[in-house]
Amino acid sequence: MNLKEILNWRYTTKEFDPTKIISEADMADVKNLLRMSPSSVNLQPWHFIVAETKEGKARMAKGTQGFFHFNEPKVTKASAVVLFCSKIDAGDDYYQHIADTEDKNGRFPNEDIKNGFLGAVKAFAGIHKYDLKDQQHWMEKQVYLNIGSFLLGVASLGIDATPMEGIDVKALDEEFGLREKGYTALVAVSIGYRADSDFNSTDKTPKSRLPESELFTEI
Repeated sequence: MNLKEILNWRYTTKEFDPTKIISEADMADVKNLLRMSPSSVNLQPWHFIVAETKEGKARMAKGTQGFFHFNEPKVTKASAVVLFCSKIDAGDDYYQHIADTEDKNGRFPNEDIKNGFLGAVKAFAGIHKYDLKDQQHWMEKQVYLNIGSFLLGVASLGIDATPMEGIDVKALDEEFGLREKGYTALVAVSIGYRADSDFNSTDKTPKSRLPESELFTEI
């Protein structure tokens, strides 16, 4: 599929076919999508919990109890579920870790360039921590950038997805001990293959977007 076809093919899947399982090779590509996402100053302020087993999805479904019960089948019937988690805080040790990792991967020809990169990371992080006072939200925005590229990326593999903010993040934080590890849950994305009976599929329900005349100003 070309990009236009992918954009028109993908949609928020409402019903998965539990008999269709994502291959091991495609799951490797899925994980690579998560890892290779862009982020501001390459901060990578995320962690992913990937549930592929029945037991793992049952644990993930603990975030769909009570008010969010309507999302439980989208978790249990999917081939896999990815929980996107954001760092709660970041400081000099983490910034140094990012710089050291980039250095190990050969991105810096010399120490001066490495130190310049590290200074830029600290400068932008400092703006959000001290001036704008929105550091945690800034890091969450990077996770949402990842989610956006992830949805398009899995669609390019012919895999359906359902992003869900309708989850009990506190329950999932507790289930996976996330806060103790410095993270908090944000969004769960179920992936797999649409059921033939899914009412929301694009061959049954046309996609709808605002017209270009409302969305673009060309100068």
